Amino acid sequence: MTPETQRKPRIALMGEFSAGKSTLSNLLLGARPLPERVTATRLSPVWIAEGNPAAHRELLDGSEESIEVAEIGDVPIEDTRVIRLFMQADMLENCDLIDCPGISDPNMPSEVWERLVPEIDAVIWCTHATQAWRQSEASVWEAMPEALRENSILLVTRFDKLTSDKDRRRVMARVERETNGQFDAVFPISLTNALAAGDDPERWEASGAHDFAEHLVDMISRLSVAEPAGKDFVPLDTGPKTLVLEPSMAVDETVAEPVKAVEGTVVPRRIRPAASEKSQRPPKRARQTGEKSSVRPLRPATGSAGLPDGAALKDS
Repeated sequence: MTPETQRKPRIALMGEFSAGKSTLSNLLLGARPLPERVTATRLSPVWIAEGNPAAHRELLDGSEESIEVAEIGDVPIEDTRVIRLFMQADMLENCDLIDCPGISDPNMPSEVWERLVPEIDAVIWCTHATQAWRQSEASVWEAMPEALRENSILLVTRFDKLTSDKDRRRVMARVERETNGQFDAVFPISLTNALAAGDDPERWEASGAHDFAEHLVDMISRLSVAEPAGKDFVPLDTGPKTLVLEPSMAVDETVAEPVKAVEGTVVPRRIRPAASEKSQRPPKRARQTGEKSSVRPLRPATGSAGLPDGAALKDS
């Protein structure tokens, strides 16, 4: 196999602002990859990969510049292609995560995240349950290459905010109808409840995380990475790309610390490849009945997400 076919799948976290992308990355990585308040700022895409803790930004001219993680919120977006962040997490043994900015920010030109689409293999799209699948989301998603859409997952986040069974059924029926055939799977989920589940499998399953995690494991195990699924993406024609900069929110001076026991937070069982197959990624195909994935499932476990107590529970 060539080095390109051996690379890890690249999964983008996308959606509108405050749809839950940051909480999802906390859940998947078992730690907060960015300083506490930096997720409220407007950032270039953040590409998170396995490695010794470090960060740099790739400029539009192809050059690189080292940056401090605590100062990521100050990185200018006008000349930054992507922020590369490295950390240790079991999830990153199997794939890279790309945290994209909200697609509907009027002060964020779409080209900021469009540049990365040709390099990604799958998307986990977050849509807020109380206003699920807005027209702005549908318009962006329809422009994505078919090969990318068929690899992707739609999460209906903050599902616990829907207070009646009738509302939950109505929202899911509408979302599934309007997105029919545009995602590999659709899952309702409360990310904050998943983080708070601890080692309680019933709470983990009730949050919606179990079904999502099982599907994610399967998706990663069968992704073909011979060439990115987003390679045929045609950038959206959204008119003049005017960049309006505003002062960014203050950034915490502290960054994610090594995992330690904190009551009320959780590290899910990470996605981890079998040792003998860590360097061999199977081509995309349907898994045969009884066949086991080389990627271990995700589930709650005792421990900590390396986050201050309660801080991880803000869906952003």
